[in-house]
Amino acid sequence: MNNTAQYDVVSIRNDFPILDRKIFGKPLVYLDNGASTQRPVQVINAVKDLYEHNYSNVHRGVHTLSQESTNLYDDARVAVRGFINAACVHEVIFTKGTTDAINLVAQSYARPRLKKGDEILITHMEHHSNIVPWQMVCEQTGAELKVVPISDKGELDMDRFAELLSEKTKLVSVVHVSNALGTVNPVKEIVDASHAIGVPVLVDGAQAVSHIPVDVQKLDADFYAFSGHKIYGPTGVGVLYGKEKLLNEMPPYQGGGDMILSVSFEKTEYNALPYKFEAGTPNIAGVVGLGAAINYVQKIGLGTIAAHEHGLLVYATSKLQEIDGLRIIGEADQKAGLISFVLDAVHPHDIGTMLDAEGVALRAGHHCAQPVMDRYKVPATARASFAMYNTFSEIDVLAAAIVKTIGMFS
Repeated sequence: MNNTAQYDVVSIRNDFPILDRKIFGKPLVYLDNGASTQRPVQVINAVKDLYEHNYSNVHRGVHTLSQESTNLYDDARVAVRGFINAACVHEVIFTKGTTDAINLVAQSYARPRLKKGDEILITHMEHHSNIVPWQMVCEQTGAELKVVPISDKGELDMDRFAELLSEKTKLVSVVHVSNALGTVNPVKEIVDASHAIGVPVLVDGAQAVSHIPVDVQKLDADFYAFSGHKIYGPTGVGVLYGKEKLLNEMPPYQGGGDMILSVSFEKTEYNALPYKFEAGTPNIAGVVGLGAAINYVQKIGLGTIAAHEHGLLVYATSKLQEIDGLRIIGEADQKAGLISFVLDAVHPHDIGTMLDAEGVALRAGHHCAQPVMDRYKVPATARASFAMYNTFSEIDVLAAAIVKTIGMFS
């Protein structure tokens, strides 16, 4: 059953205090990791230590606390650079999260370049945060949004992608791992095909970075975005990676402190990368926590984590396929540790409520991917998403809770 026998999941679970909770008197089975992962004590303590011992504003003071906070903040940027293998630290822009990062590219890169007749190419499996910003910029510029369809299995129609990619395309924006289906997209193939005709690519990596090793230089993506809270870090912090040349060409997204070199009423001179895109006092504790989370993940090893999560996915898929009346939505050949499903007799929201009574936390809804729900003609799905700390016995609890739910509604 478990092909990763050497994987010390018990030790890992001990790092996550919340996993000791009881829900309605039953052990918590946390399977809502696609929405947000939990935090290990290493991240909690990093934030706590900052506030207790080092906190001050960064980049603005010569006193000891400011220097210590600045060092911790800058160390986190170094950690991110190494984690995704960016060429240099100033290609790492701290944002509020993936959504903020995509909006930054939409308004700072795309909007000044687009005109009527131009096209942006996305896919049918995108999260709303990789749809709405492009709709907005199309409304602002007269450009048109094109969408690559997906198959019944939940895979991109790559033939149709090749047909839609044209001289009119000015940007491709694609999700690395679908949050609603678990599909791992062939992003390298997409990047190479786009670059062959001079089209830049943004990759939404929110669901990928905690499951798949990401090397932005090998991938050759022009932009890569992800969020801290999906990789065991704090909420309200994320990363936009961008190639240095492109970032230098882009105007600032927001104005304010720290993104300037000098200000007069006649003219403002902007700061260098990465600060040009980091206006105002940043989320210092969030960035420090993100750095701690990345160090934690790297210590365990993404390859090791991925192997464990794949084992969970295979086992859970087998268990759920045995349940009469359950249909899995999204059966791509390449999937991350996520299963969306529907039941014949039970609405997904009722599934979520009933499973909560059994201590099982999963997501029920459209997952901010309503076009995906429309594609499969369902109002919503229930989604179980796995993380490094989940166990095979928790999959058994999930399956038993689903069977119990079906029995109560039949």
